[in-house]
Amino acid sequence: MLERLMQAALITFLLHLIAALNPSNQIPQKSVSPVSEMPAPVLGSAVR
Repeated sequence: MLERLMQAALITFLLHLIAALNPSNQIPQKSVSPVSEMPAPVLGSAVR
């Protein structure tokens, strides 16, 4: 049973490692604030 647990832990670790190295899962470098995307009238009504 301990052998199966070690195998499962190793497989899980390797899957996490592969997922971390996958470039499609990385956070984009440029982030835009949602406030800067809102038009001024919508932003003004949201503040009130």
